[in-house]
Amino acid sequence: MSEEQSASVTLEQVRDYQFDITFAPDMTHVQSDEGPPLGRGQGPTPALLLLAAVGSCMSSSLHFALTKFKNDAGGITTTARGRIGRNPAGRLRIVHIEVEIRLRANADSLQHLERILGQFEEFCTVGASVRAGIPTDVAVFDGGGRRLK
Repeated sequence: MSEEQSASVTLEQVRDYQFDITFAPDMTHVQSDEGPPLGRGQGPTPALLLLAAVGSCMSSSLHFALTKFKNDAGGITTTARGRIGRNPAGRLRIVHIEVEIRLRANADSLQHLERILGQFEEFCTVGASVRAGIPTDVAVFDGGGRRLK
């Protein structure tokens, strides 16, 4: 059985490379812009928006998996980094994404952690979709700085 949904956003050009992005009528708008020399740098670039989407999805997926087993991460801080390079045709592309997720809680206080870390990425809709075209690495650290994944 297949379950499909749709999602949409509306982008309206403000000027040049700057766009007003509407996610839903009752949500805050975001303005994107390319950095100089093309744009004015008055908003996140499309590449930054993609990194934010991957980082947010991975964080949400991990949060869901943790709370499913009644764990409290104590808060999550995520950094997503993208490396931009040229493809064989010389076009700029995001060639690699690294996501670093830091939990405030120590691993010792979390139940079923091995199982959670082994599968949470597969439930991240955006991250798994992007990973199909862009190599993506995810690292998870606990509150003591110990790398868990």
